Amino acid sequence: MRRTLGWGIAAVTMAVAAATPAGAAEHRPARVTGSAEFVLPFGQDGDVQSFAFDARSAPYSRPLPIPKGENGTPADATGTVRVAHWLAAANITVRWEASVDCMITSPGHATLTGIVTRADEMAIDFVGKRVGFSVQDGGRGGDRVGFTWSASMDQDEAGQWGPARIGTCLAPAAFATVTRGNLTVRHAEMTAPPEGKRP
Repeated sequence: MRRTLGWGIAAVTMAVAAATPAGAAEHRPARVTGSAEFVLPFGQDGDVQSFAFDARSAPYSRPLPIPKGENGTPADATGTVRVAHWLAAANITVRWEASVDCMITSPGHATLTGIVTRADEMAIDFVGKRVGFSVQDGGRGGDRVGFTWSASMDQDEAGQWGPARIGTCLAPAAFATVTRGNLTVRHAEMTAPPEGKRP
């Protein structure tokens, strides 16, 4: 069952905010909103996977215990991603959610990460781990999503292969086609820190 989850957990509702007019983006945070079901280009089955996004940028809001990290970064973000995966063979739905910690956008695209804070028993191993998502806002019928837990592997210091260690704001390109729902990406340029937070 773990392999099934690894290749397929993904009920995702995603919203990716469309680019705003010049000047407006300076006053509105980047956002990813919406929900969507999608299909994988590999390992097709009868499962139904979906993501639901409600995330926005929150620059310089997450201090880091590193040199010059005390004010956070321009990619800091907040919000939630909810994942649902209906397993056709077992006729059950596995759900979990992540608290967003980082997001970077460009017009029509977003990459974000979050720490899993809650999960059903079948996905309990996800709790405490960082996961990454990518969203392509292609308009109605043209959205796509990507995620880290089935498309990325890594080697440890001993050369052993295993799940990838995911850093903030890291995710693959949006490789899965949305079949139902709509995602919106609202782009905003990353900004310099406020005067009071500059080193």
